[in-house]
Amino acid sequence: MRKIAILTSGGDAPGMNAAIRAVVRIALHNNLEVMGVRRGYAGLISGDLFRMDRHSVSDIIQRGGTILRTARCSEFKKEEVRQKAANILKAYGVDALIVIGGDGTFTGAKLLSKLGVATIGLPGTIDNDLAYTDYTIGFDTALNTVHDSINKLRDTSTSHDRVSIIEVMGRHCGDIALYSGLAGGAESIIVPEKEYNRDELIRTILDGKNNGKLHNIIILAEGVGGANELAEYVQEISGLETRATILGHIQRGGQPTVADIVLASRLGARAVELLMEGKSARVVGIRNNQVIDDDIDEALAIERRFDNELYEVARILSQ
Repeated sequence: MRKIAILTSGGDAPGMNAAIRAVVRIALHNNLEVMGVRRGYAGLISGDLFRMDRHSVSDIIQRGGTILRTARCSEFKKEEVRQKAANILKAYGVDALIVIGGDGTFTGAKLLSKLGVATIGLPGTIDNDLAYTDYTIGFDTALNTVHDSINKLRDTSTSHDRVSIIEVMGRHCGDIALYSGLAGGAESIIVPEKEYNRDELIRTILDGKNNGKLHNIIILAEGVGGANELAEYVQEISGLETRATILGHIQRGGQPTVADIVLASRLGARAVELLMEGKSARVVGIRNNQVIDDDIDEALAIERRFDNELYEVARILSQ
């Protein structure tokens, strides 16, 4: 193997730049050439590749987003489009491709590997929704962003004796809501994995007020429903002033935490090592603070399990 390429695909996540930096510098240290691909698979099929050196990744470790930029590419589902991508990599003399993203990104890498392109995947998604790894790159930073927002909203909610409903990302995975809700001392955490009853929520809010609480923080994962609609219902039934805050894409940006930088650097280094060992169609991750790698198919097939124990701890502590 002489030359590798790297791309980021799907939603951006803080720490992607640290992963890019690790891949490039570990590869160069081992006398490998590196090509960057702009705009993910969309850029790959349009031939948007460029040579990377140590200077290409200088002063990026602390930056959010991705210097390679990213995009979603529905065209990549077509076999002829993937074959075009493989041909472009071959034309550039690229022997292997490292991809950073979520399950859709990994699926693309798996299909490319069947066309003779060695591929390795790094988990870059703030949702923490890949079951094979304990944590994904960007999750910790997103949590800290949400936690900071909770603390700020609590100040104003207390001043107004207000109910505050904070909608966070997590269409199918409630980890951002669960972890940030626990850390932020939320009175209620609503996630896709657990059923909830709106009338029970009203009772919890009113019980809190009767017990002297000056505010009520509710963390709502976006996959459950809209914060604005729920706020209207809570205010109408409880009679308490209720406001909705949708954090949206602010959760994706910002300087990555130390935890995400270290994780991204460790996984990026291991990805290059796997390619040098002749491995392909694998993904790297972290379990029990140990860097691991799994077959892509097996990793994507693992059923994600919600942490019911942590959810129960958060419920008890909120009382």
